[in-house]
Amino acid sequence: MTIALNVGLIITSVMLIVLVLLHRAKGGGLSSLFGGGVQSSLSGSSVVEKNLDRLTVFVGIIWLILIIGVGLDIKYT
Repeated sequence: MTIALNVGLIITSVMLIVLVLLHRAKGGGLSSLFGGGVQSSLSGSSVVEKNLDRLTVFVGIIWLILIIGVGLDIKYT
């Protein structure tokens, strides 16, 4: 159980990082330092942005559930 939770946590963590980095920068800040100010041809559609937002929220909820599972596993074993 512990191994499955940890592997799932690693996979969702990497997916969350990738999904957040795929989002289009809407303001200045640190993203403009790394080329976020340049418009990408992949992020031109609003449907793609909405689906990316939904997928990011879904993976974030899975990640949160796994974090709680790891915490409970540590507490009760």
